[in-house]
Amino acid sequence: MAERAPRRPRLDVPQGQRHSLRAGRDPDAFGRASERIARFLGTSKFLVYLTVIVIVWLAWNTFAPVGLQFDPRALNYTLLTLLLSLQASYAAPLILLAQNRQTDRDRVSLEEDRAQNARLMAEVEYLSRELAALRQTVGEVVTRDFLREQLREHADEVVGRTGAPPTGEPFDEARRVEREERKRRQERKRRAKAQREKTDRDTDGRTRESAGSLTEPFAGEIGER
Repeated sequence: MAERAPRRPRLDVPQGQRHSLRAGRDPDAFGRASERIARFLGTSKFLVYLTVIVIVWLAWNTFAPVGLQFDPRALNYTLLTLLLSLQASYAAPLILLAQNRQTDRDRVSLEEDRAQNARLMAEVEYLSRELAALRQTVGEVVTRDFLREQLREHADEVVGRTGAPPTGEPFDEARRVEREERKRRQERKRRAKAQREKTDRDTDGRTRESAGSLTEPFAGEIGER
């Protein structure tokens, strides 16, 4: 029997997860580890541990039997000095690396805050423009009180002409009298203003005539000439 050809995988069918023998490499693992070490080096716990180790080291290599000393006092604690120097030489680069990573995070956070502030400023400007336009539109719209007042005035006018109160609301005589009194005051003010303007014009005319007469020669002077 002929062997069947292997079926091609279809594009619309999801494939199963493939397992790789290579270990996954995290490029940020070393940075995180260095930050943890740098944070530990800057704690009081590390200082206490280091102090206890140094004291025990010095006490053992000073008071213990010579055969049990691994860093004798005769050699000025050479091994301890080497370990402390090695610890200091590694601590400084780890701290610098942690500081650089923190600086990068702060820069990214600052850029995000700046972008967010820019978006907020744009939104505030947009809302300010919309509010100004809304105020302008509302200022041009007829209010309910103004419309109600106009309707009452027209109703009172109709009642005054026909003599019958409108249905739904009684006739307000006091309001009508007050409105007529207000109109009379306005008419008096208008007439007084027109009278003052007329008086001012007459006064200006007489002033001009008197000024012109002063510039003309007297009749006696003309005869003598």
